[in-house]
Amino acid sequence: MQRRGRKPFRQRLQKEHRTNEEITTPEVRVVGENIESDVYPIQKALEMAKELEVDLVEISPKASPPVCRLIDYKKFLYEKKKREKEQKAKSKQSEVKEIRFTPNTDDHDFDFKAKHALKFLQDGNKVKCYVQFKGRAIMFKDRGELLLLKFAERLAEAGSLESMPKMEGRRMIAIFTPKKK
Repeated sequence: MQRRGRKPFRQRLQKEHRTNEEITTPEVRVVGENIESDVYPIQKALEMAKELEVDLVEISPKASPPVCRLIDYKKFLYEKKKREKEQKAKSKQSEVKEIRFTPNTDDHDFDFKAKHALKFLQDGNKVKCYVQFKGRAIMFKDRGELLLLKFAERLAEAGSLESMPKMEGRRMIAIFTPKKK
């Protein structure tokens, strides 16, 4: 009996590329090391692969004729997976750091938070600043907007303001993105 929600094992192991006898076109362009790149009938290409003890792998099936490479398929997959892993390690995920203010935030607190925001932007992260209005403080929306615009001025050399401060419920939000180096 098969479990619900899972594919059978054979369906999960679907190959990315067609190899050897799976290639059905009558002619293919063969490329590889120590081989003259040319168009060959499929039988001749398979014989060449057998002689060199490698696989005939269809690299670009949409080309006319399809392009095949003479390589060790498992080694090819291993190297491809290794390259993808390296690329993933090199690409940095940027985070969104949050900084919270109130309409009555003091100068010292403002400076302290600005220093942290500068560091976040220099590290390549986005910064989401918001002024939280509690209770009757909602009457001072203009103070919140002035605070966020002053904050934008302070962060001008490290980051840029994505859009003007806007209200979302009881919060006034501004988002800063790091400038490209």
